[in-house]
Amino acid sequence: MKSKLLISILIAIVIGVSCPRVANSQVVIALLFGDKLNTPDLKFGLDGGINFYSMSNVSSPKSAHGLNLGLYFDILLKQNSNWYMHTGVLLKSSMGGDGLAPYSLNDAVLDTMFLTGNINRQLRYLNIPILLRYQFKNQLFLEAGPMFGVLVKAIDVFYNTVTEDEDISYNNNIYDQCNKFDAGGMAGIGYHLMKGTGMNLGIRYYAGFTNIIKDGSLDAQQNNSLYVYISIPIGAGEKAKAKNAAKEQKKKEK
Repeated sequence: MKSKLLISILIAIVIGVSCPRVANSQVVIALLFGDKLNTPDLKFGLDGGINFYSMSNVSSPKSAHGLNLGLYFDILLKQNSNWYMHTGVLLKSSMGGDGLAPYSLNDAVLDTMFLTGNINRQLRYLNIPILLRYQFKNQLFLEAGPMFGVLVKAIDVFYNTVTEDEDISYNNNIYDQCNKFDAGGMAGIGYHLMKGTGMNLGIRYYAGFTNIIKDGSLDAQQNNSLYVYISIPIGAGEKAKAKNAAKEQKKKEK
């Protein structure tokens, strides 16, 4: 079981980094491994939704939003207990912030064009959450733990309005100026549908601890994000029914 879990996570990471069509690759992985990985002790599927993100220590920040999508694993830590570990890979995850003040691009023309404009910082990470989850009998659950990210893309989009009908923009690649790894804490609450055999609905909040920019002379800027998500198990339906049928049969035999 552990070897299958490790192999699946590694495949998800490799495909997520190398394949431009991330969403399609995740669906393929889920369909290939769903039936084999879902057991009473392990739930596997697609995890996705929308997140609202911003950055700390930024003057006049604006919240932005984006889609996130990944693969998840809910692992029962001990038989006949309510403790799980939620992990997986968020292969598509937006962070950053909007409304940042413009800085010099070392180009007189560009600096003049965007002097009164703003910056939308678009950061894309491959994120790995490792959350300890406690599930109550009413199917509500609480979870908390760290999340680690690997930077995939970092662009500052300068934008300004010239006239009512005309906007201008300029993309500045800041990947080399950013730390390649991100880490922080995450906590959330959710609900497991169909008596624990269906989808998960929930929210999670992430607070980054790592400075986004390498330059230590700047005030530390960390990622913050509120996730609203749905977790959809793949290939678990028939096994869940078989498990419930087995329980009912044992009751009858007693």
